[in-house]
Formats: sequence, C-alpha cells, structure tokens
Amino acid sequence: MRETAFAVISEEEIDGGAMLRRLERAGRTCYKSEERITGDSALQFVTMLLKHGHESVLEHEKVTLRLICDRGVTHEIVRHRIGSYSQESTRYCNYGGAKFGREITCIRPTFWADDDPRLELWRQSMRESERAYFALLDAGATPQEARSVLPNSLKTEIVVTYNLREWRHFLRMRLAPAAHPQIRELASEIRRILRENIPAVFDD
Repeated sequence: MRETAFAVISEEEIDGGAMLRRLERAGRTCYKSEERITGDSALQFVTMLLKHGHESVLEHEKVTLRLICDRGVTHEIVRHRIGSYSQESTRYCNYGGAKFGREITCIRPTFWADDDPRLELWRQSMRESERAYFALLDAGATPQEARSVLPNSLKTEIVVTYNLREWRHFLRMRLAPAAHPQIRELASEIRRILRENIPAVFDD
C-alpha cells in the first residue's frame, strides 16, 4: 500500500484577463452598453456585477481542474449539480496490474499527526483492504467485484469542470468550518489557483 497527498492540477491555461473581457461582453448585453467597453473596463464591470450579486453572468466562463484526492471526498464533489465529471473507475481499473504496481494508493489523512496512534490504525486498515482486494482478484473476482473492499481513502483522479459561478458556490460550501477537513484542504488549494488566475472573481 502506497500513501500520497492530494493535488490540484489545471487542465488548461487559465487566462483570467480574457475571461473578464468575455464576461463583460456578455454582461453588457443586458444593459446594451457595449459602447462602454474599453481596453481596461472589464475588471470594473465584473467587480460591479459581483457587488450587486449578478452572478449569473459568471456562468459564461468555466475552469477545468484535475483533482487527486480520496474517493470519499469525490462523493461530496459530485453532489454539485452544475458540473461535468470524469473519474478514475474502480470498475475498469485493475490495481493488480503492472500499470498500478500491484498495489493500491491511498490519500494520507492530514488530520492526524505522524505520531498519532490513529494514523497507524488507518494504515493497518488500508493494508487489510489491499490484501482482501488482491485475494479476491487472485480468486477470480473481476475488478468491479473486488472493489467492494476498497476503502474511502483510495486515491482517485477526477476531472471537474464548473462555470465560475459554481466554483464560487463550491468554495463557499467546501471552505466552511463544518466541511470535512480533507475537502477543506482541497478547496483551499483550488481557491489559491483561482485567485491567482482570476482574482477579480475569487478575491472575496
């Protein structure tokens, strides 16, 4: 059993300036004020939209990210309705194959310190799941049958596409104090990437 950490990878170049210009063109349609577009008017216009709560215009732009996290976290991610998802499938991926090194990979929980006895209990559970999974495969079970013993901590990759309004909603929900600690960590990294590339939409 191998341990790894979560990661967030952009699937595309995020050109925040171009996005703002397109959002301005779309939004000014509502007011028929296209003649007010200048080389630097987009930032002020989009800021005004957000200030007044007119977030529907943000739905015209999207960002696609590849999230590497545990399967338990993805069960929460896919509850967001306005999105597109492509996820590593435990039905078709055979972790007993050479491609996976005949081992499962799990996302290490960061809410337990290295010397916390609960972390060692978690590791024992992951190793037991791995042993059971490979025993089932060796006994002739298909990957989709054997996956029933795989843990929520199993590492998975999911490609997520949301429009900008949905990313804002996702961050509001998943950075909340009551959110699960691991999805809060993931959301914090997503916020960093989005703020860095489209600060006008995500600085608040």
